[in-house]
Parts: sequence; structure tokens; C-alpha cells
Amino acid sequence: MNKNKTIWDIVNLETNKTGNIEKINTLNIDGNSISGRQEIANAFNKYFLTIAKGINTKQNELGSHNVENTTPLHYLTQSFKNPFPNINLKSISTKEIENIIKSLKPKNSSGYDGISTKLIKISSPFISSPVTHICNKSIPSGIFPDCLKYAVVKPLFKKGDKSKILNYRPISILSSFSKVLEKVMYNQLQEHLNKHSILEEEQFGFRSDSTTNKAIYKLINETLNALNSKFIVGGIFFYLEKAFDCLNHNILL
Repeated sequence: MNKNKTIWDIVNLETNKTGNIEKINTLNIDGNSISGRQEIANAFNKYFLTIAKGINTKQNELGSHNVENTTPLHYLTQSFKNPFPNINLKSISTKEIENIIKSLKPKNSSGYDGISTKLIKISSPFISSPVTHICNKSIPSGIFPDCLKYAVVKPLFKKGDKSKILNYRPISILSSFSKVLEKVMYNQLQEHLNKHSILEEEQFGFRSDSTTNKAIYKLINETLNALNSKFIVGGIFFYLEKAFDCLNHNILL
């Protein structure tokens, strides 16, 4: 059982946030009201495509006073005294692909191709060999198949006025096959990061056997220990607006 999901299901139920699939009939954009499914879809598409650019432009203007060489990449290169070894990507076996498919959650939802993870799991004995071949062609070439990049993007209402486009965020439903190749790369990257101790222990998110629950526990535990020892405790919290949309790809690469 997913305990975190169960907790949030109870919270949402008690706060009457049980999910609303009411259709969007009109949108208010800069004082103009638009209707029609195609017009609304185009408006959402334009908004989601440009939102990161707008935020980054605003941040660059606010940070224009920075001196030279104080970019994120500069700080990253200064953080490590010695360079880490390059990652050696390896070919993957059919057995590993079968294990990856087995680890996928059996969902009925699907991307543009109409193939769900549930269907992939059922057909695993018949498709694992060709999927292995595709993955082993992709890894050394560094090419992610174009057909696996397509996503069905849906606007998800957050809160406030439903007619305002600012109150929606996009969710992308990817092809189930893309998740298999992503997991192949994730496993090899994770092994490399762990082997060479590249990630700090304080990074809890997106790591195996390290959850946000553990981060919360460590924060509370160390705070209480400090207070019991008569120390003064200070905290700095900051919010990253549209963090994933505005991800700096130069840093990632």
C-alpha cells in the first residue's frame, strides 16, 4: 500500500478536494474571454510553452547586477576539487528489461499510442527482446527515439478562478515505452552516482531509499536536539517557481 497516497486521499476527501473533471467552457486571458475547444486548447498550448521563458527572462533581469563568473555552472565547478570519472554506459540484457517492465505500475492510462503500462506488463514475454534491441541501439548512439518524446498534455486546475489560465498547470502523459528506456538510463546513472559518491547525503528527493518523509524527520529531529541543547535554530526556506519547467539544461548536461 502507498501510505503517502492514502494520507492525501483522506486529506482531499475531508477537504472536499475529490477531483473535478468539469469541462472548461471559457477562459479569461488579459480581459478577453475565449470559448471553443480549439481556441482554448491553443491558448493553453501557448501559455504552457512560454511560461518558463517568461519566468527566466524576469529572473535574468532581476539578477543582471551579478558579476562575471557567478553562474550556476561556475559554482558547480568550484564545488568539486577533483573531476569525477566519466560514466560508462553498458548494454542491457533481456532479463533486465523484463525486470524493469515488471517494476512498472500497472496503470490503464496511456499516451498518444494508446498502450498502457498494464498492457506492456501482460505482453512482456513477447516484446522484451525487441525492446532490448531498441534500448541497446539508443544507448551508444545517444539518441532517444522521437516517437517516445510525444506527450499528451492536459491542463490541471489548481485553485481559484477556473476561467483564469494562470490557475492551471500542465501534466504530461508519456508513452509507456518511454518509461522503460528512461528506467534503463536511470539505473545506470544511479549506479554511477552512488559508486563515486557524487550526490550529497542531504539530497533526499528522487533517490532510492531516500524519501521526503526522511528529510522531514531529519529536519525535526535535528531542530529538537538543537533546542534541547539551548542552541538557537534558524531556517532558510525558498520557493522555486515552476522548478521543472525552468530547469537549466546546461547544468543538467
